[in-house]
Amino acid sequence: MRAAILHETGQDKLEVRDDVEAVGMGPGRVRVKLHVTGVCHSDLSAMTGILPQPAPFVPGHEGAGEVVEVGDDVTSVAVGDKVVICWAPPCGVCNFCTGGQSNLCLSGFMNAGNQNFTYGGTPAFGFTGTGTFTEEVVVAAPCAIKVPADVPYEVASLIGCGVTTGVGAVFNSAAIEPGATCAVIGAGGVGIAVIQALRAAGAADIVAVDPAVSKHAWARKFGATHAVTPDEAPGAKNDLTAGQGFDYVFEVVGKSFTARSAYELTRRGGSVVIVGAGAMDDNVQFNMFELFFDQKRIIGSIYGGGDIHREYNRIIRMWRAGRLDLESMITHRLELAAINDAFDLMKSGESIRTIITLA
Repeated sequence: MRAAILHETGQDKLEVRDDVEAVGMGPGRVRVKLHVTGVCHSDLSAMTGILPQPAPFVPGHEGAGEVVEVGDDVTSVAVGDKVVICWAPPCGVCNFCTGGQSNLCLSGFMNAGNQNFTYGGTPAFGFTGTGTFTEEVVVAAPCAIKVPADVPYEVASLIGCGVTTGVGAVFNSAAIEPGATCAVIGAGGVGIAVIQALRAAGAADIVAVDPAVSKHAWARKFGATHAVTPDEAPGAKNDLTAGQGFDYVFEVVGKSFTARSAYELTRRGGSVVIVGAGAMDDNVQFNMFELFFDQKRIIGSIYGGGDIHREYNRIIRMWRAGRLDLESMITHRLELAAINDAFDLMKSGESIRTIITLA
């Protein structure tokens, strides 16, 4: 079968091969024929080494497809089910899962070191234990979460990561109140999901901050009331909040300097929500007096900050009701052979989400 391989961390191009085999089928596992996969910035971060992932590996973690084989003891899905690939599968029994924070379950991260593929006699991993830049993948059963038949594969794939991450950050991590003033640093796919959720939650001011002016029109289309460059952000703070700062600022880039900017845009007593996935050696600095005196809350938000199954279901209901426009987030559709073009579109700021068609 075909799959895109990164041979060594740090390489900037993937090789699309047709001699890749999905391995590991057995008890507790399922084989999924993937129909589409989204191209997420986290894939690029893994390729460059910002996010840890053994190589060689098949990137991709935002996929949707059809179950074609189930192993013994699998009862959660059956052959023919439409599923979302979940890169952080909940085990269901740990304290996080039973406490409503299954996004913090660590069982899925243990899958990152499992062999998922082989090519030319070389073993290969799947990103976060999945790897969706391929036609088929074998994953642990909790990684394949059934979705209703009326959810298109393209929409389902976005729910697998970017939309859940952004929407959950608003409703779970921040839990904003109607009428709040908000800023969102980063207007890519996850940032647009944050903006849509803020609109649905009744935020009064929603300021999108992004250096790519081309993204400003997109941000407004999806609910931003204002769109500015980073240099213009302090002026927006002064104009909209009389200099006090925003109630909530969402950092959706994953850099120390944007995290610091988010803190400075937030009012005293407000909330800074860190959504972007950054590097372990990229440190942000605060002094002890400002942390005490400003009383700002700094909130980390990983994969939506709540129970994964509940988030998937909530997002589907909001999509059905027209509260979330997920189809319009897809700006480009490509074939697997053009996977490197998808990353070029991402780097240039020309795409919100590129979908790769696999079947």
